[in-house]
Amino acid sequence: MRTPKLRHLAGLTAVLVIELAQLPGAHAAPVDQTGTVHVVAPGQSIQAAVDAAEPGDTIEIQPGVYRENIQITTDRLTLHGAGEATVLSPADQPSDNACGAAGHGICVTGTDQQPVSDVRISSLKVTGFPKNGIWGSGTDRMTVRDTVTEQNGQQGMGQELSTRGAFVHNVSRDNGQSGVFLANTIDAEGGATDALGTVVAANELSGNRSGVVVRRLRDLTVERNTITGNCAGVFIVGDESTPRAGDLTVRYNAVTENNAYCAATDRLPFIQGAGIVLTGAEGARVTANQVHDNVGTSPMSGGIVLYTSVVGAPNAQNAISRNVLSGNKPADLADRDKGEGNTFTENVCELSEPTGRC
Repeated sequence: MRTPKLRHLAGLTAVLVIELAQLPGAHAAPVDQTGTVHVVAPGQSIQAAVDAAEPGDTIEIQPGVYRENIQITTDRLTLHGAGEATVLSPADQPSDNACGAAGHGICVTGTDQQPVSDVRISSLKVTGFPKNGIWGSGTDRMTVRDTVTEQNGQQGMGQELSTRGAFVHNVSRDNGQSGVFLANTIDAEGGATDALGTVVAANELSGNRSGVVVRRLRDLTVERNTITGNCAGVFIVGDESTPRAGDLTVRYNAVTENNAYCAATDRLPFIQGAGIVLTGAEGARVTANQVHDNVGTSPMSGGIVLYTSVVGAPNAQNAISRNVLSGNKPADLADRDKGEGNTFTENVCELSEPTGRC
């Protein structure tokens, strides 16, 4: 029998919808893109236009299929297509740049000491690359907007060693790992770094291993995304490193039916039916999300799950509040590591583990 609190689900849902409508749109800081416009037509090289561009220039890519890898190292460059009619896919032989050698589609590459800044990528489709569709490393204020990444071997899109990124209004589907992947660094251990307000907002993420993965980062927001049909919806990954991962916000997302099966790896058990998962995080705020019908038998299955990290670090001081959950199994809310200071307030749900969280 449903609890009395659950009878108010419809009312609270309506409140959240109103709040969602009032939430300002995420956007990067204004950039003066007043330089030359380089138009690229089918049969021409996007990379040649990028190489010829100066800071502030725009590369306009006409509809067509372009089989190449794009390496961007120029500040304030805009790469703009004609929507899904502009398709970037692998060439028979990868380009002889670093991006092609790595197996990615589009790379924006600087260093953490000298980041490439204010690059904008929008309105195109990136598909079929063996590694990542769109990848930033050593960037500041990189924006990816209104773009489709699909059927890439690892991440649809993401960044490392980067700050103030914006991934907004994209579709990222059927990629081998994450729809959106954000990390301090992918090839070294270390404490969490400050993402300085990076935002992942209003994306549609489906058919990936995970919709969004945030690994060893602080100060970012994951909001207003529609996340469905993955093995896991949102994965916040931390450990015992200092500073700890966390101090971030996950809010206003619709996380439903992430019930695909992903086999175990050398670091994680198999994943299925995981809505929003926190491992080894501190000070995260998970609030006002709609989390429904995430069902599985993995140790991380359930609606919103707190789970000990791969190295045994518990979650601490996380605030789980005002979420609406139903149909998640084995539980809507699951606190499976019993870290200190985690709070559960004003959530509407049917079943928690342990009891008393709803």
